[in-house]
Amino acid sequence: MATAEGYDRLAVLKEFDESKTGVRGLVESGVTTIPPIFRHPDLHPSDASPDLSIPTIDLSLPRPLAVDLIRAASRDWGFFQITNHGVPLPVLDRTISAVRSFHELPPAERSKHYSRSTDGGVSYSSNVDLYRSSAASWRDTIQVMMGPARAEPDRIPAVCRAELVAWDEHVTGVGRALMGMMAEGLGLGPGRLEEMTCLEGRTMVCHYYPPCPEPDLTVGIADHTDPAVLTVLIQDHIGGLQVKRKGEPGEAYWVDVKPLPGALVINVGDLLQQMISNDEYNSVEHRVVANSHQEARVSIGVFFNPGKRGESDFYGPLQELVSPEKPACYRNFTISEFMGTFFSKQLASKSLIDHFKL
Repeated sequence: MATAEGYDRLAVLKEFDESKTGVRGLVESGVTTIPPIFRHPDLHPSDASPDLSIPTIDLSLPRPLAVDLIRAASRDWGFFQITNHGVPLPVLDRTISAVRSFHELPPAERSKHYSRSTDGGVSYSSNVDLYRSSAASWRDTIQVMMGPARAEPDRIPAVCRAELVAWDEHVTGVGRALMGMMAEGLGLGPGRLEEMTCLEGRTMVCHYYPPCPEPDLTVGIADHTDPAVLTVLIQDHIGGLQVKRKGEPGEAYWVDVKPLPGALVINVGDLLQQMISNDEYNSVEHRVVANSHQEARVSIGVFFNPGKRGESDFYGPLQELVSPEKPACYRNFTISEFMGTFFSKQLASKSLIDHFKL
């Protein structure tokens, strides 16, 4: 059935999806305007605040000081960048370059990998919520499951296989160090989050944001929070990631996460806010604006989640952080219920945390 805009939206979505070449394919075809499925009618582009930036934390500082800074950033911002994290810059550069190489394969080669199915632990598609969202976003993604069970190696495209597997080893070490300090910031033992298997579930999402001919009409990723314990992100030099910052009551504005050579971007996920910290840490909305540059933007995020996901494995605020003065803010739930709730909504939905509030 034709919509009020004069086209059959579902048919157009299917045609785009079945092209198997993603947004990159649209750019390769020479489009000068974005298709209607990508237009966000309620988008209100606004300049980010030029005077603010998220905290940057040097992990070579004495541990007590680094823990204090991470605790403050996790409470106040929910986002921060880290330097001196132990990962050599060439490793980061190789990882970004390998992801770019995959997304810039010839269409016939790229399309061989295109699928929304996660069988085998790997999927390459455009917009995980393509059929659920009210408007598509200007990006493509290859997603690789690295834990609890790693994707079958031959399912990972050869052009980026070695680099992504190597990055998983590095980022697991970074995640372990961060979880230790974030746990200490909550007054817990440094191994508490790892004991809860929060290091075991790892999903790597490798985003590619092609140049957009009408960047004021769409987004790279709509504003959302991450359904994770913790996210570790590499971003290239292009920029575009923004964090929502609340000001006076009823006011909010966007803050650019400026690319910093060699730094990693860290953010608190919904699970850490509600499952563990009982609102001590803050999972905040963020987005990626559509790419107005001539060069494509690349980022690689790793979502850390619990590896234990049985129907008898319940998660909720840690008892050590619950008291008569600070009762539990959320009910207990399983990871399958949590992720099922997330995937039943469009990415931009803000109701995930509220769903589990007491």
